[in-house]
Amino acid sequence: MTDTTSSVKTATVVWPTLVYRDARAAITFLEHAFGFETTASYGEGDVVDHAELAWPGGGAVMLGSVRENMALACQPPGAGSVYIALDDPDTVYARVKAAGAEITKDLTDETDYESRGFTCRDPEGVYWSFGTYRGAQSH
Repeated sequence: MTDTTSSVKTATVVWPTLVYRDARAAITFLEHAFGFETTASYGEGDVVDHAELAWPGGGAVMLGSVRENMALACQPPGAGSVYIALDDPDTVYARVKAAGAEITKDLTDETDYESRGFTCRDPEGVYWSFGTYRGAQSH
């Protein structure tokens, strides 16, 4: 049997990357509804070549407009799923509901892995899950 766990700690940062038809509107939504902060945005007019949005508790996402010759040409706009671990999903849930996001799984306590959270979709269809589960803890 192969052991797939590792105790190696690195400074690697994982950046989920997303593509949107209307990246400017997506940025506005992610800031307003979820609480992201834009730390970088490049492009002209309606086109976002590259944007970085930081999550207040750490981590970030990169996104851009769908366009010819983009690095993620095989990724359709509005596809994907992102999970964000946080201490207070209730506050984000209230903000997300007030912003009109489609809630696909209501705020609930998951007893199987001791997490409280919910799932929603942004206006272009990307799934976003927020919960208290922070991954399996090594012993």
